Amino acid sequence: MSQLIKKRRIDSYALAWRLPIIVWQLLFFVGPLLFLIAMSFFLVKNYRMVETFDLANWARMFSKDYFWSSYLYTFGMASLATVVATLIAFPASYALAFKVSDNVRRWAVFFLIVPFFTSYLVRTFSWYVILAESGIVNSILGNVGLGPFKMLNTPFGTMVGFMTLVLPLLVILQTLSLSQIDKNLIEAAHNLGCGRIRTIYAVIIPLAKIGLVVGALFCFILSFGDFVSPYYLGGSSPPTLSILIIDTTKSGQQWPRAAVVAICMMTTLFVMAFLAIRFAYRKPAS
Repeated sequence: MSQLIKKRRIDSYALAWRLPIIVWQLLFFVGPLLFLIAMSFFLVKNYRMVETFDLANWARMFSKDYFWSSYLYTFGMASLATVVATLIAFPASYALAFKVSDNVRRWAVFFLIVPFFTSYLVRTFSWYVILAESGIVNSILGNVGLGPFKMLNTPFGTMVGFMTLVLPLLVILQTLSLSQIDKNLIEAAHNLGCGRIRTIYAVIIPLAKIGLVVGALFCFILSFGDFVSPYYLGGSSPPTLSILIIDTTKSGQQWPRAAVVAICMMTTLFVMAFLAIRFAYRKPAS
């Protein structure tokens, strides 16, 4: 009996600590999400939303080619950004985790955090000076007889903005994951005849798989939902889903149709997150 009372006290104590998080999620995530879903079934008449249950918004958006082209473009750019950022970040993370001292690693992580002190919008606008046709990059290329190249208002500009957003975070996450690997396992692999490349693929990547996958997932989520880079550096042409939401709300106050786009985005992210986490924690077949 006393053990049962003690267990109930422990459960109540644990619930008391979890309650603020639960309330926060209900108020600022579950509640708005349910309202967003409900709003997708409203209709707009005379620039006013009318409460009803109608699938017209879903049917209209899914029947439009521009919706699917925007969806495929957004998914493709986010996937490409994830691959490119992962390939760029891994060598830097590997060097910070295994090739430098702990003091240098701490300072490197600190300087990787510094860009987040400045607004992402400000960092994005700074690329105007660098990527413009009369900017720094084209001026340097012009000295060797190349260019000018159009880099703004292109998918390349969008990708540069994505790297500005996700690359520092990805390097930090990968570094923290790689630095937790037992160095004795790497030495054992070398003693058994594994070269450096084979050690990376056979030992380091499997041991750091969870951190690498989670970092790539963060990269995909941030790129998929980003509005700033596609709009200001990519020229909003072709539009991503986030830009499509803005354009839809400006077109006759069609908030319900914009809600459909937003729900599709969130559903995609939920599916990708589920698949990524499942892959990260899946144990290899014995």
